[in-house]
Amino acid sequence: MVNFVGAGCGAPDLITVRGARLLSEADVIIYAGSLINTELLKYAKKDCELFDSAFLNLDEIIEIIKKAENNNKMTVRLQTGDTSIYSALREQTERLDELNIPYEICAGVSSFCGAAAALKAEYTLPDMTQTVIITRIAGRTAVPEKEKISSLAAHNATMIIFLSAGLINEVMTELLSGGYDKKTPAAIVYKATWTDEKIFRCTLEKLAETAEENGIKKTALICVGDFLGNDYSLSKLYDKEFETEYRKVQK
Repeated sequence: MVNFVGAGCGAPDLITVRGARLLSEADVIIYAGSLINTELLKYAKKDCELFDSAFLNLDEIIEIIKKAENNNKMTVRLQTGDTSIYSALREQTERLDELNIPYEICAGVSSFCGAAAALKAEYTLPDMTQTVIITRIAGRTAVPEKEKISSLAAHNATMIIFLSAGLINEVMTELLSGGYDKKTPAAIVYKATWTDEKIFRCTLEKLAETAEENGIKKTALICVGDFLGNDYSLSKLYDKEFETEYRKVQK
C-alpha cells in the first residue's frame, strides 16, 4: 500500500492526525525535501527507510515504491501542503494504477490556508468577494493561455498566487493590466506557519518593490484582493433578523 500524505503548510503540528499516524507506521517514506518541514520525519520509526524526492525523477520514485511493494512494505509519499494543488499527484497515481499498486490519499493543510491564518484574514467577505482564485504565473512551466493572470484579474476576486515570487514584477504587471486597481490591498506571506514566517503588507502598485526590499524570491504566496481591506458587510450567518432552519426569528 502507498499512502500519499499532505505534509501541511509548514508547522510540524499542522499535519493531520491521520497523516502523523501514517508516518509513524510507514516502512518507507519518500518526502519532498526541498519543500516540507523535515521535522515531520521525527514521526518515522527508527528502521524506516527515507528518500528525498528532491533528488529523484518520477521513474526513480516509482522504482522505490515497487521495491517496497515487493517486500510487503508500506510507503508514505509525503508531499507539501495538500496533494490537490501543484503536487504532481496524478502522474504518480496513474503509474501506480498501471502497476496495480493500491494507494490512498490523506488530505493536508495547504499553504493558502496557512497564509490566511497568518494574515488573520477571511478570503470571502460578504458584498466584497465570494470567490478565491488559486493560480500561478507562467515560468519554466507553462500556464494555459485562457488562465493568464491578466485574464483572471478581470474578476477582481481574492487571488492567491503560488510559485511566482521570483517573477513578482510580471505578476504585478499582469494584475494591473487585467483590472485590479493599483491601490488594491496585497500581501506577501513568506513560509506561512514556519518559525521564520514573514508577512509584508502593501498595495498592489508596491508589490514588486516590497518583495525586492525584503529579499523575497521564493517560498512565498502573493495574496491580492479587497479581503485585506476594511470594507465588508456582516454575514447573514449570525444575523438575529435572518431566520434559518435552526434559528428562528423572535417575533
